[in-house]
Amino acid sequence: MPKLTDVPKRILIGRALRSDRLGETLLPKRIALPVFASDPLSSVAYAPGEVLLVLSIAGASAYHFSPWIAAAVVVLMFTVVASYRQNVHAYPSGGGDYEVANTNLGPKAGLTVASALLVDYVLTVAVSISSGVENLGSAIPFVIENKIMCAIGIIVILTLMNLRGVRESGKLFAIPTYIFVTGVFIMIVWGAYRGLVLNDSMRAPTANFEIKPEEGDLAGFALVFLLLRAFSSGCAALTGVEAISNGVPAFRKPKSRNAATTLALMGTLAVTMFCGIIGLAMATDVKMAEFPGRDLLRDGVPVGDGYVQNPVITQVAAAVFGSDTFFFVLLAGATALVLFLAANTAYNGFPLLGSILAQDRYLPRQLHTRGDRLAFSNGIVLLAGAAILLVWLYGADSTKLIQLYIVGVFVSFTLSQTGMVRHWNRHLRTERDKAKRRHMIRSRAINTFGAFFTGLVLIVVLATKFTHGAWVALLGMVIFYGTMTAIRRHYDHVAREIAAAESPGEDGVRPSRVHTIVLVSKLHKPTLRALAFAKLTRSDRLEALSINVDPAETKQLRDEWERRGINVPLKILDSPYREITRPVIEYVRGLRTENPRDVISIFIPEYVVGRWFEQVLHNQSALRLKGRLLFTPGVMVTSVPYQLESSEVAKKRARRRAEWNAPGAVRRGPVDTRTKKEPTEKP
Repeated sequence: MPKLTDVPKRILIGRALRSDRLGETLLPKRIALPVFASDPLSSVAYAPGEVLLVLSIAGASAYHFSPWIAAAVVVLMFTVVASYRQNVHAYPSGGGDYEVANTNLGPKAGLTVASALLVDYVLTVAVSISSGVENLGSAIPFVIENKIMCAIGIIVILTLMNLRGVRESGKLFAIPTYIFVTGVFIMIVWGAYRGLVLNDSMRAPTANFEIKPEEGDLAGFALVFLLLRAFSSGCAALTGVEAISNGVPAFRKPKSRNAATTLALMGTLAVTMFCGIIGLAMATDVKMAEFPGRDLLRDGVPVGDGYVQNPVITQVAAAVFGSDTFFFVLLAGATALVLFLAANTAYNGFPLLGSILAQDRYLPRQLHTRGDRLAFSNGIVLLAGAAILLVWLYGADSTKLIQLYIVGVFVSFTLSQTGMVRHWNRHLRTERDKAKRRHMIRSRAINTFGAFFTGLVLIVVLATKFTHGAWVALLGMVIFYGTMTAIRRHYDHVAREIAAAESPGEDGVRPSRVHTIVLVSKLHKPTLRALAFAKLTRSDRLEALSINVDPAETKQLRDEWERRGINVPLKILDSPYREITRPVIEYVRGLRTENPRDVISIFIPEYVVGRWFEQVLHNQSALRLKGRLLFTPGVMVTSVPYQLESSEVAKKRARRRAEWNAPGAVRRGPVDTRTKKEPTEKP
């Protein structure tokens, strides 16, 4: 690593960690909760608002349905949490939904789940960051005025934090998450105390507004469809639940039990906060509209396009604590920060799932490689790039992005729980212990109800969100599925083609002869070195080959060859169109046609330079020629390097860099491993 790039890299992501220190990066439950559950915990900041936005289509009178919608979301949350507690015990290896579906339903179902999860992880980053920017923009106008650039900048910062490693990023994210959770609970308790005990009148900033309904009095099927759409929007509170089952290997031992405990704690916290915010929104008379400038009325007049609609949680905090109070500012800041950090759920889930898929040959193998800090760096960078593209395309608008959301989650939920039902059926056929059978039957019942309920919700989500943008998520899933299928087909084809046969084949047969060719442009030291090395191979036939581009230079080369008495035949090929690569290729192919069992060994002299700009000035013909020869069967290409003085200077620079330590690259070892100074004898 060059010195100029090593310093900033070490400052940004820290010193490299040895592979045997992977165990030190495992997470205790107190750190795992904000790392893996920050997405579902933070979704209470925007999920209640999405419910009210949809209900506002029928006017403020439809808000009285919100408690029932919240109750349905709560039942669904507990169902999913209970189902995933079975998953983490049965499949603790970290494959999560993908492994469950792949093992029990087949590779196609597994690939469908993987495609859905990959799309959803990208959307998690885009939605969380966009929502966080909108929350922060309610207090800082500059942020909302430049929200696309602010959102992209925050994604870059989160990427750098995650490149530092899971454990280190978890420590950074723990404090804001716990402040947010504590702040929301204080708001709920204080709001309940003021309303129920003190009988105070708490009014949201929009309490005096009116909502102009987009539709008249809805009834029958239209009303049912509206309620189902509001329910599907509220289901955004469930996003990220599956990340814990995918991240079981990152927990400390006992991994499965710690993951199950974290799941239960996450579900309890998320449900309580979601219901509390919905209840306070109803009590404080919050008003929300999908098009606030047009549909929100102040004294019967639309508020206009200049009006900025604050999120529900911000309006509730203003009603409970009062605007510009300490707790209001603290909760607003913590909400924005935790929404940014909620993307960390995806930063842990996407690279881990990508690593598993790469191991199964569905994604490029580079995604299975750990970086300096033992994180899957390539997956982290890929996720960041995809999220930045989405944020740019949708203008960092969370209302637009959230329409693409949760489709992938419920696809994976449904297939995963269906796979778990088959898992328990398979084990029940062979298990004879009555206690274990009772446990399996209970687990199967939980997963059966989970599969039915999440499947029903998936149908609702597709029916109510398809035309509002969910089709984009489905298209992304199809693209991922097709891409991964093509990658797997390529890897399988390569594996079959290079597999060693049990019986000796053509590849194991010794060539009849070796025909060695040394490419010559001029007679200089690199050429003489290549000739000397070629002679050591003891080939059956050795010749030098030159291309006649300039007759004068060719004559000079021939004369010099004869004057020196070099005992290697020099063959010169004419090139009337001044080409170098094509005559060599045609000559080699002609030799292969005449003697198919011969091997052609070609030696190419090359300069080794030490400066980057010198690379452009040398070896370009050699690179083109090697690129063409790689596709010629039966041809072996050997580069013979000749080090110029600048390369020696570069070697000295490299030696100095090796002896130099970047800031943070060296730490004192444990006390017991350091050399102890021998005690001096007293005279």
